[in-house]
Amino acid sequence: MKKEILLFFLIFSFQLHAQRAEKQNFKIMCYNVENFFDCVHDSLSNDSEFLPKGARGWTYAKYQKKQANIARVITAIGGWDTPSLVGLCEVESRKCLIDLTHYSGLKNLRYKFLHHESPDPRGIDVALLYQPREFKPIHDQAIPVHFPNAPHSRTRDILFASGIIPTGDTLHVFVCHFPSRLDGELESEEKRLFVASVVRSKVDSIFAVNKKANIVIMGDFNDFPTNASMLEVLKAKPLNDSVSNQCLYNLMYKLHAEGKGSNKHLGEWGALDQMIVSGNLLIKTGTFYTRQSDAHFFDADFLLENDKTYLGKQPFRTFVGMKYQEGFSDHLPVYADFWMTTAQKGN
Repeated sequence: MKKEILLFFLIFSFQLHAQRAEKQNFKIMCYNVENFFDCVHDSLSNDSEFLPKGARGWTYAKYQKKQANIARVITAIGGWDTPSLVGLCEVESRKCLIDLTHYSGLKNLRYKFLHHESPDPRGIDVALLYQPREFKPIHDQAIPVHFPNAPHSRTRDILFASGIIPTGDTLHVFVCHFPSRLDGELESEEKRLFVASVVRSKVDSIFAVNKKANIVIMGDFNDFPTNASMLEVLKAKPLNDSVSNQCLYNLMYKLHAEGKGSNKHLGEWGALDQMIVSGNLLIKTGTFYTRQSDAHFFDADFLLENDKTYLGKQPFRTFVGMKYQEGFSDHLPVYADFWMTTAQKGN
């Protein structure tokens, strides 16, 4: 009888361990942090607005507050599971990233980062923070964007990185910040269509080598999942019952259709910030996967304020016009939980 009881507990313990192994988390997030400028003048960019004597009076104390706010968001999303990868948009410099990872609330989490200076006129770039135990970079590059119909126009590079994750698989990651809509949606659409074609070309080159490649594309696309740049050029489809390895799927498509989003404009929420994955990452029988239900907009109360014009809530920004209010960003972060079947996460 004692042997039977012992056998029962051994089987139960094994099943519990298997369940825990199934729930090994690899969280990926992306956040447009809205004007994360340092206080040092860069002679190669138009950053005068965000200097101590500039129009916004961007002091070191405000810079530190911004830095602390970004760290707070990243740690709040992670909880007990610190995000393995963090894509960032609107970061001015390497100094910003050093200060964020070494001197903010992230300092004990030991993040490293990938970053390249881009030709954006304001000097704002994209970057990727990563946990070195969970993502070991084997390649990274800045993919430049040269508009054929506007050769003198400059925009952010696309950050592309490949790395090894704890399952032994290779993960390919893009961090994007497509051209703004400030000049008008239709007037600026051609540029976003072109940048989407650049990303798609790189995706096709990856699929040509490995039809089952693990690909994550994230960022602020300044277009919605239903716009031509995303749906027709990048070919990021809504997730349905049929999944193909060599297709891209937009995890934010369904949420956008439900009226949810990362940014609010004229009272309407929309998913300008998105996370797109290759079909292989949606196959649960693999060693590394995610699901539609694992994708979210992070809308914690501290990131929101009352929308006095259109009612409801809106993102709690750092500035409203030229008025400083110590907020976070005009965008909410997006994140997705990925699951690993290995029990060796972090080793």
